[in-house]
Amino acid sequence: QVQLVESGGGLVQTGGSLRLSCAASGSIVSFDIMAWYRQPPGKERDLVAARRSGGSPYYADSVKGRFLISRDNAKNTLYLQMNSLKPEDTAMYYCAAGPGTIQAPIPHTWGQGTQVNVSS
Repeated sequence: QVQLVESGGGLVQTGGSLRLSCAASGSIVSFDIMAWYRQPPGKERDLVAARRSGGSPYYADSVKGRFLISRDNAKNTLYLQMNSLKPEDTAMYYCAAGPGTIQAPIPHTWGQGTQVNVSS
């Protein structure tokens, strides 16, 4: 079974940038949809962005225009470029893969998460 490992989280000031990576232990070609979710402290896990290998990606309204999801099947890696970060972006960020739609993925594989903290 392919495992997903996130990296790239950390502490950044408001307005800063981070790039998250999600490295798979095997090929991601068979994953229809790969996505990023986030879970702020004490809140539910929400979909941030998702994409297939081709086509347009999906972004939550809260990150549209600031975040960019990309997928490199050759490197078996999913990325999330996060720009103009805000304190409300503070959360544990999870990589996930599975079927479904880009608006409503149905993940069957999850990473362990990487923490992002944005200071005001």
